[in-house]
Amino acid sequence: MEIPKSFWTVYVLKLSNNKYYVGFTSHLGGRLQEHKKGSVNSTKIYRPFELVSWFNFTDKYVALKFEKYLKSGSGHAFRNKRLL
Repeated sequence: MEIPKSFWTVYVLKLSNNKYYVGFTSHLGGRLQEHKKGSVNSTKIYRPFELVSWFNFTDKYVALKFEKYLKSGSGHAFRNKRLL
C-alpha cells in the first residue's frame, strides 16, 4: 500500500454564537490560524471558536463531497447525532 503524500481535511468549528461552521483545507493548522486571526470573513465575528471534529481524506473530491453533505439538512442531522 502506498502512503498518501497529502491529506484533505473537512473540519467542524463551533462558533461563539453556538452555530457550526464546516470547512475544507489541505493544511488544517494553517487554516485554523487564519480563522483565529480573523482572516476568514464568515467566522471572524464569531471568535473564539472550538474545533469539534475533523476528518482526513486521501481523495480531494471525496472530501469535498463530505463537506457538501455536512452543509446539507441531512448532514446537519448527522453532525448533531454522530459528531458532537
